[in-house]
Amino acid sequence: MNSIVLMAEVLTDPELRRTPDNQSSIASFLVQFAGGRAEEAPYRIKVVGWNNLADEIMEKYHKGDQVVVEGRLRLDTVDRGTYKEKRTELVAQRVHSFGSGSTASITATPTAAPTRSPRANPSTAPSNAAVPTSSYVPVASPATNAPDYDDIPF
Repeated sequence: MNSIVLMAEVLTDPELRRTPDNQSSIASFLVQFAGGRAEEAPYRIKVVGWNNLADEIMEKYHKGDQVVVEGRLRLDTVDRGTYKEKRTELVAQRVHSFGSGSTASITATPTAAPTRSPRANPSTAPSNAAVPTSSYVPVASPATNAPDYDDIPF
């Protein structure tokens, strides 16, 4: 399974290109994210979005924005004559705004499955309750009475 979710800062304004047959649009931009340790320099990776996602990336995202990108990693090898260069890029399937109060979210598919908060119970919620506009749900801490699976003997 090749799947990645990355929270990063947009380093460059997106660039829009088209395939030679002018059938598909491609947006690409560079993002930066923190390394595993505080003393490590931040990592950078190119993000690529295709077709409708590319057009929406061009409209909504700019240098300095905080984003969460969902997609897959792709590794290309480019022959430079005397050596081979490896390039890694993230092919985006969804892009979400993160931080600064923005709730914009873009997806590569025309229809996205509705998301529900695990804390909301539709049978007990009042009918006039406000529905959150963001699909971000914080991860809950484990329950204190949860079973300890480390003690299972098999």
